[in-house]
Amino acid sequence: MGFENFGTVSFTAQAKVAEFVKDLEDGKVMTTRCKKCGSTYFPLRADCPQCMTSEVEWVEIKGTGKLNSYTKVNYGPSGFENDSPYTLALGQFNGVQLLARLAKDIPETEYKVGLPITVKPLKLANNRIAYEFQKAK
Repeated sequence: MGFENFGTVSFTAQAKVAEFVKDLEDGKVMTTRCKKCGSTYFPLRADCPQCMTSEVEWVEIKGTGKLNSYTKVNYGPSGFENDSPYTLALGQFNGVQLLARLAKDIPETEYKVGLPITVKPLKLANNRIAYEFQKAK
């Protein structure tokens, strides 16, 4: 599977970081870290904009993070019209900030900044894959 199967709508079939999709299928959410300067990036980067090198390594995002911010999307943009309403959120995991949807099984009454969360791969319809934040157990 290539990058064309990532997310609800994919605008590209090829990417330097296409391995990200295979890792999602294997149950891991990954990011990239520059071997030279140590900068970590999400969305993933194959080239470090800090020190201009292509020496990056893949690092799994695991453990518990925290919810930094969230917003409810009532009217989805093109390609996402049938998904709304959904909640987009920013989560912090060991110095890396991710953007993802909050799992639908988290009641809105529990949304709050600082909520402990995990990030997990999510199988979508039509053999597509993404990731989401889930409430930490």
